[in-house]
Amino acid sequence: MTAFQHETLSRTERYDGPIFSVHTDEVTMPGGGTAKRDVVLNKNAVGVVALDEVGRVALIKQYRHAVGRKLWELPAGLRDVAGEDLVVAAARELAEEADLNAARFDLLIDLHTSPGFSAETIRIFLARELSAVPDDERHDRQDEEADIELVWCDLDEAVAMVLRGEITNAAAAGGLLAAARARDDGWATLRPSDTPAI
Repeated sequence: MTAFQHETLSRTERYDGPIFSVHTDEVTMPGGGTAKRDVVLNKNAVGVVALDEVGRVALIKQYRHAVGRKLWELPAGLRDVAGEDLVVAAARELAEEADLNAARFDLLIDLHTSPGFSAETIRIFLARELSAVPDDERHDRQDEEADIELVWCDLDEAVAMVLRGEITNAAAAGGLLAAARARDDGWATLRPSDTPAI
């Protein structure tokens, strides 16, 4: 049996903004008809599970207007610097949002954040061998980043926070669960940081 191939018959552009764009596609469906699907395109993202030498992870709490409250998250951000290597982007976000540098990055997990309507992917790295960004080199945080809260949390407690519903950010949940599993497997599931992106 041959797998059905969805075809895009038409595309209507709806919105083009600085962070994302939206279009509507008319797509063929297996039953013989077509359906319209709205698609959000953006710049994709990177995130970091920063793990210290005693097994704690850096969590940040940041205001997210779409949900109207602050969420526990990993240091993360858009891939909005043209041509920037993904590890460099992750290191930049870690420094900007958590005032941390890392000497070692490994690939933990790749995720489609919300594939029902968005093409966005996020690559989450495990960062270790951490050190503080010197005070005079720290990023001047603006807007939602201006009141970021940073806490250090035991990795097992962070996983418990996911399972209790206290951490609901999908990238944070995925990254923390992947980090705990990788640790429990003796880091055997980690991939090289330069693995080709999905």
